Amino acid sequence: MTVRTVGILSPGEMGSSIGYVLHQHGARVVTCLAGRGQGSHERAQQASIEDLPDLEALVQQADIILSIVPPAVAGAVADQVAAAIRATHADMLYADCNAVAPSTVHGIAQTITDAGARFSDAGIIGPPATRPGNRIFASGTGAQDLAQLREQGLDIRVLPGEVGQASGLKMCYAALTKGLQALGTELLVAAQLMGVDDALRQEQNQGDIAQIRAYIERALPSMLPKAYRWIG
Repeated sequence: MTVRTVGILSPGEMGSSIGYVLHQHGARVVTCLAGRGQGSHERAQQASIEDLPDLEALVQQADIILSIVPPAVAGAVADQVAAAIRATHADMLYADCNAVAPSTVHGIAQTITDAGARFSDAGIIGPPATRPGNRIFASGTGAQDLAQLREQGLDIRVLPGEVGQASGLKMCYAALTKGLQALGTELLVAAQLMGVDDALRQEQNQGDIAQIRAYIERALPSMLPKAYRWIG
């Protein structure tokens, strides 16, 4: 499969950064902004992502569609794309890149393949793609096709096994990082309420735990704006 056009649903912070990297490496990047807010339109324009009129046009023109949406709507987006695939008989690869459970991604895979398209499970780890450290893990029968996006600047890492492996890795990684942030926040608040926060801070400056505190304090400012992503 030759990849010339990549669809992004939708151009949020992560999606637009991936679209920008793909465009910078020669890919045509498209989306459908129908019903989206002004912020999405602005991010798409800044990333040189082309707006198509509807999902039918998107599935017909894209060789690969990357679904990068809040987890709570991942299934609904897949249903809408599947309807467009059925209506157009489009032959493309749909990669679900959302932070959903393996059981959820199995259902999404069934929806897409029943509509007649190919599917890859994917999990994004790290910051937006325009910054160092972004990587995308892929699994399932469509993973090797998704890996062709390495030629367009993405760090795609194929995992052995079936659909669900990439989502499982993302789930465990996120549970570790976000769980540590949540637990650390609760304990820091508890220490403050009990009036022992100064003593705790002094103890946390000793040895390895100083690195854990530094990680929590570094992560806290960015945790609140994206906490909603982990609902669903």
